[in-house]
Amino acid sequence: MASNSPAPDGIDVQETPTAGAWGEWNPTEDSARPLRGKHRVLKPRGGLARSSTVLGVGVIAAVGAGGIATAQDRPQVSISMPDLLGGGGGHSDDGADAVRTAAAAGTGTGAGVAGGAETAAVPQQGGDAGEALLNRILLQAESEQDADQAQARADAERTAREAAAQEARAQKEAADKEAETARAAAEQAAAAEKEAAEKAAAEQTATKAATGSGSGSGSGSQSAGGWSLPTSSYTLTSHYGVAGSMWSSGYHTGLDFAAPTGTPVKAVGSGKVISAGWSGAYGYRIVLKLDDGTEIWYCHLSSMSVTSGSVGAGETIGRVGATGNVTGAHLHLEVRKGGSTVDPLAWLGSKGLDV
Repeated sequence: MASNSPAPDGIDVQETPTAGAWGEWNPTEDSARPLRGKHRVLKPRGGLARSSTVLGVGVIAAVGAGGIATAQDRPQVSISMPDLLGGGGGHSDDGADAVRTAAAAGTGTGAGVAGGAETAAVPQQGGDAGEALLNRILLQAESEQDADQAQARADAERTAREAAAQEARAQKEAADKEAETARAAAEQAAAAEKEAAEKAAAEQTATKAATGSGSGSGSGSQSAGGWSLPTSSYTLTSHYGVAGSMWSSGYHTGLDFAAPTGTPVKAVGSGKVISAGWSGAYGYRIVLKLDDGTEIWYCHLSSMSVTSGSVGAGETIGRVGATGNVTGAHLHLEVRKGGSTVDPLAWLGSKGLDV
């Protein structure tokens, strides 16, 4: 549009050009002004392994928020020269500068503005927002990685505790198994020792019987006039008064009835059990006091059936064994009157018992 208004003094005013007087202006890399504002470079964060996905999302968000772009990244477009003077009657080179500023700012923000100062502030604000968003994304990634590391440590500690518990259980099972093995071995050894002792006693009894060292044998229980033999199925092995180093007094103070372990031992007459228990070299011993005051000692017993109270003739009071100072299973019978020992064989014979 042409203007006929008078120009101020000293100013050469040309006629306002018509539309398209300068033709179309296509901004290029050389003609467009560079973006004004602060260009910040993010420092690398050491010790954080960021995946390509997180970084890609952060860059895209930053670009979208800040509008970072350059003129060469966009295709060239045709821009017609507007009437920057608003119908004023002329223009100067400052108008072209404003157009170039607007075009350069438009390539950075995606929208044209009239003033160069205003367009410079927009990219700077957008850049700060994009950097803040990127920082938030990176902080979130760091938090997630810290959580993963904490979970990994917890899993490792739990695995270590389970391994320690399993090892403790294995050690306990091994100790129990070892104790059970030792117990079984001890029982087996005791059984073997007992069997060997019984076998030795049987062999000794057979040898003495073959050589005539025994004076008699019994095959059953005998009784006469309220009296009974102390055991059955026996062989007499050592008689009263036999000298030897095996006895503490220097001689044998009783009569030995060799019999298998467990053979019943019986009261020779009615009386009262006044003592029952362990008695050193005699092993397990029962002392039976008869009605006339005579004491009968039953020694080397394997078990005691009666430990106190009154008993009758022929009543079982214990079992033959090999406890105390012995070489085999047998019943050592002593007869004591007034504290002194007498020959059990003669005493039993006086009661009408055939030994």
